[in-house]
Amino acid sequence: MCNHTYRIATEEDTDFLWEMLYQAIYVQEGEVRPSKDILNNPELQRCLSGWGREGDLAILSVDSSSNNPFGAVWVRLFDESNRIYGYVGKGVPVLGMAILPEYRGQGIGTVLIEKMLKTCKELGYQSISLSVDPNNPALRLYERQGFKKVGVAGTSWDMVANI
Repeated sequence: MCNHTYRIATEEDTDFLWEMLYQAIYVQEGEVRPSKDILNNPELQRCLSGWGREGDLAILSVDSSSNNPFGAVWVRLFDESNRIYGYVGKGVPVLGMAILPEYRGQGIGTVLIEKMLKTCKELGYQSISLSVDPNNPALRLYERQGFKKVGVAGTSWDMVANI
């Protein structure tokens, strides 16, 4: 496990957040990862386009020695006009999260999501939502953090945690 710290993302981290969005796309073991052109999909574009608007917040895991980020959790507010997978209602931030493959399985995701839940509670949010493929191993992490299935969109589950 590397020595690392956590920090709030800045505008300079937007490219890294796009990389994390790409990493967040679940691909079953043995399947080929899609081209990064998938990020041009309008649904995925809505996840991060124009990052920095009101309600946008990201927390990064950063390698202490290189100062390079390797993981992120982010939330963004949506409404009926720009909804994405995981959207359950206005005023409920939708969470995204990813960690570079070589850093997974070290408990970093747990710390990231706990920090985001705490921060969202401090900001006055009552709940937070996300979308996850039920085959994604991250499902167990989300369930441990109190997320419950509230619906199905396509092949993914919409989940909500009250905070």
